[in-house]
Amino acid sequence: MEEEGKHHHFFHHKSDEEKQERTPEEEAKHHKKLEILGGLGAAAAGAYALHEKHQAKKDPENAHKHKIGEGVAAAAALGSAGFAFHEHHEKKDAKKEAERQDY
Repeated sequence: MEEEGKHHHFFHHKSDEEKQERTPEEEAKHHKKLEILGGLGAAAAGAYALHEKHQAKKDPENAHKHKIGEGVAAAAALGSAGFAFHEHHEKKDAKKEAERQDY
């Protein structure tokens, strides 16, 4: 019948034994990618907040809806920027760890 441990779907989950630890260089590279994605998310959410602010002035009938959307987008931009800042510090820590292991 069906062998144990075989998965028949696209997303295969590795068990703890199959997972490999990342080197500090790989860890720094991973955090750098996440930092960039956080910055892009902050820029996109900020642009959407400005768009909603413009729509609130342009469409006075639905201004309240646009102001709410602006506030949500501004909060998302702030959260994304905070994530990028966090990943920046994680990247710095990973680089320091890599330098420490080189010695």
